[in-house]
Amino acid sequence: LVIGVGAVGGYFGGRLAQAGRDVTFLVHRRRAEAIKANGLQIISPHGDLKMHPKTIVAEQISQPYDLILLGVKNYALSAAIDDFAAAVGPDTMILPFLNGMSHIDLLIERFGQRAVLGGVCLVATETDQEGRIRQLAGFQKLIYGELDGSITPRLEKVDAVLRGADFDVATSTNIMQDMWEKWVMIASVGATTCLLRGNIGEIVAVPGGTDLSRAMLRECSEIAGACGHPPSESFLAQQTADLTAPGSQLTSSMYRDLKKGAAVEVDSILGDLLDRGKKAGLTT
Repeated sequence: LVIGVGAVGGYFGGRLAQAGRDVTFLVHRRRAEAIKANGLQIISPHGDLKMHPKTIVAEQISQPYDLILLGVKNYALSAAIDDFAAAVGPDTMILPFLNGMSHIDLLIERFGQRAVLGGVCLVATETDQEGRIRQLAGFQKLIYGELDGSITPRLEKVDAVLRGADFDVATSTNIMQDMWEKWVMIASVGATTCLLRGNIGEIVAVPGGTDLSRAMLRECSEIAGACGHPPSESFLAQQTADLTAPGSQLTSSMYRDLKKGAAVEVDSILGDLLDRGKKAGLTT
């Protein structure tokens, strides 16, 4: 069961359905009607796709699902949980690909720790005015693992299902660290591009831009370290290069949402991170 057909769920769920997996999308009634009329459409450097996938609305859920892929925005999580709760059985696995860490606590509180896996999504996609999913760059990867780092038979089953669907995948024995590093990355680039209203190339081209980008990364990394998940040296080297690259077109999904006048995930990406830093005694 894929929750929603947005930029993340629609893209990866669509690729899984294209590869022959048994995929159903949980959608609101209006979206179900739109998909019935126009199909699920993906525009991508890896090949375009138009299909009419299986859809269901919350009231039609009549049985538990084996795996739930959750890729909604954080501000939509509570409503989404209420919608898919009936699909969660004693053996259901919930694999979330949300930003930050607060969603893990919320899912565990509602469904118990056994039901929840950890996940990281690396993709640049957005939905256009016609409801099509546009992939903005070539990278596309899902990383997933048990919260305690173990490799279990059920994780191997998840891996078998997700492999071979024309995107990159990897199992992780340290998914919490992976999630924290993703959080540091999106918080750094998100804060920088949103505050200065530009892409990284534009920011580093002005006096002080490079220093600000480095300072953002340093503060976010310090919070992660204070919370027990210091980023690796290789990660910091790569992020420093990405955040200071001349001419780079890099932006964040939060910045793209901001430009469109859409809701932004500032509370879960930046607010929660700052709160955790303050609780750890840091000045940010």
